[in-house]
Amino acid sequence: MTARLVDLSHRIRAGLVTYPGLPAPVITPHLTREDSRERYAPGTEFAMDVITMIGNTGTYLDSPFHRYADGGDLASLPLEVLVGLPAEVFSLTGLSERGIPASALSGRSLEGTAVLLHTGWDARFGQESYAHGAPFLTEEGVRFLVDAGVALVGIDSLNIDDTESGGARPAHSLLLAAGIPVVEHLTRLGDVPASGARFTAVPPAVEGFGTFPVRAFAELPGAPAPTRAAPAPPSRPARPSRSAPAPHLGPPRQPNTRVQRTA
Repeated sequence: MTARLVDLSHRIRAGLVTYPGLPAPVITPHLTREDSRERYAPGTEFAMDVITMIGNTGTYLDSPFHRYADGGDLASLPLEVLVGLPAEVFSLTGLSERGIPASALSGRSLEGTAVLLHTGWDARFGQESYAHGAPFLTEEGVRFLVDAGVALVGIDSLNIDDTESGGARPAHSLLLAAGIPVVEHLTRLGDVPASGARFTAVPPAVEGFGTFPVRAFAELPGAPAPTRAAPAPPSRPARPSRSAPAPHLGPPRQPNTRVQRTA
């Protein structure tokens, strides 16, 4: 089968504003290429840099420790809940309200899946308008997903909660209490089908830390690789005058199956 990878992460760079009010990344050199030339053999040089950034930068994942002092940190998350999850994408760009209700998420089997909420708000990422009026998951919707037994929830908006609600955070509270990681600030969810893809978002295994950027991506199923026509079997030779066994014609050789991955 052929397959295609879709990058669902925003790029991180120095000065990037992900969430208004939080510090932007700062990148400084620890060892410049020029200075490294004095330490290594001629023609060998390296750059070693230091990045200072808050964990809530770019596209990131929240572990339970982000919300709860006794919750599991990034290092505690098993890869089984982060890698190759069946993805269920809900297209919500046409909703008239900011809050995503449970009714918008019904009608599918969601147990063990990564539920990805496609609001289209990622088109505003990096702009001032990204911080105002953003879509979010309602408490009703959160409870529906927890009861459905989802493995992970992601959204392409500013926050999975309503940041204009006066401080209530039911989505973070209920999902992370249930051990369900949250991925925020996704992008390009419109390129992922409603069902059939696989979702991966893996942060580094940092102990005592709750949130960190991820390289999130979806692996899309593809069509079967084109098959070559099997060669026609050779014509049977004329029967000799003396009796002889007929030649054995084995099955035609099948083409190799390979996976093609493109970003």
